[in-house]
Amino acid sequence: MAFLYKADPVRGAEWARLFAERRPDLPFHVWPETGDPAAVRFLAAWVPPADLATRFPNLEVVFSVGAGVDQFDLAALPPHLPLVRMVEPGIIGGMVEYVTMSVLALHRDLPAYLGQQREEVWKPIRVRPAARRRVGLLGLGELGRAVLAALAPFGFALSGWGRSRRVIPGVTCHAGAAELPAFLAGCDILVCLLPLTEETRGILRRDLFAHLPEGAALVNAGRGGHLAQQDLLDALGSGRLSAAILDVAEPEPLPPGHPFWSHPRIWLTPHVASMTQPETAVEAVLENLDRHARGEGLVGLVDRRLGY
Repeated sequence: MAFLYKADPVRGAEWARLFAERRPDLPFHVWPETGDPAAVRFLAAWVPPADLATRFPNLEVVFSVGAGVDQFDLAALPPHLPLVRMVEPGIIGGMVEYVTMSVLALHRDLPAYLGQQREEVWKPIRVRPAARRRVGLLGLGELGRAVLAALAPFGFALSGWGRSRRVIPGVTCHAGAAELPAFLAGCDILVCLLPLTEETRGILRRDLFAHLPEGAALVNAGRGGHLAQQDLLDALGSGRLSAAILDVAEPEPLPPGHPFWSHPRIWLTPHVASMTQPETAVEAVLENLDRHARGEGLVGLVDRRLGY
């Protein structure tokens, strides 16, 4: 019985050290070293090997090293093989920091001020109280709920939208396609934290932007596939949107010369909103290994019908 890690090799070395300390009885390999493929029972990966089912015939659980699993071809995974997304405090804390930073930057007009600085313009913009700024979250899973909890003390008017109905104290919640336009109409700052599925791919597009208030701003920390890129450029050009902060793109990295690199009202970061922290990630995986050994349900188990 062995555990195989296939992702960033630097963090893989940290995982190996932590496994050696906490589970010395479980052989641990960092890709491309696999040991005996027939002995591999557990795999943690960002992108799994293409021949997963045949290469490791005795796999029992596959772990994603990230919070999302859209990088997996679910159809290529054997139906009996559990896929588990990463649920650990490091990912949640990083996302809370990034979205809070982004919302506050947009709320206090930092993109506009940076533009003025480049043009050597000294022009105050009237400060808008947080209570009069409406912030909406697309996606009310663990990450979305944690972000809303962090934003609440600032006094923003908070709302959220998800596939299914949620009840969150202090947050106006919407659910389903029929309620999406009303949700969007109340968002001065829209944050996307949705999982990427066939239903959500391209959701950030022209017709969605049309429901937002004139001059609204966008934060996309979900996936690059959520965004119709030309529609964003058009919305920024027309004034429908005032600014966008993007942590994700499609492809990653963006090619040289892509208009996002130099657009004055787009802030671009290289998919760093949250990162799996080896210490807490290994704790989460080891807890799931213990649950698996006891025949209990796994934390973060993916529902393949929903894609997350």
